[in-house]
Amino acid sequence: MPRTPDAGAPEPARKEEPWLSGHKVAELWPVRKDWLPSAARRADVRVRQYGGESRGTYGAAPTYYHYHPEDVRRAATAITEGRIDIPTVWRTDTPDGRRAENWSRLRLRLTCAVLLAPILLPLALAIYQMVT
Repeated sequence: MPRTPDAGAPEPARKEEPWLSGHKVAELWPVRKDWLPSAARRADVRVRQYGGESRGTYGAAPTYYHYHPEDVRRAATAITEGRIDIPTVWRTDTPDGRRAENWSRLRLRLTCAVLLAPILLPLALAIYQMVT
């Protein structure tokens, strides 16, 4: 005899799947991390935004985004098949997108080198003078 629930029995509560962070979504979508919120808007993905409050003179707090898992899975196929119009510069699977990503990395590395050079150069000279 099959096991069926009673007609008056309440339905079991469904566990809600946790929302996905930007890192997880970046693994599923061929979109650069900087452009995930904009791509999600174009794909009609539900997004929760945390942070970003004003700190007055000190700028704003970091903004974090979490994405609805079912919407992300639905949009992943649509994005990879090209049914959602996403600019080529936003994508990681196009030459324009890869070029933009590489330039962003290079800009970050150069900025760090320029900012750290005045600090590390005198330190290196002081150590060199102690050794010689």
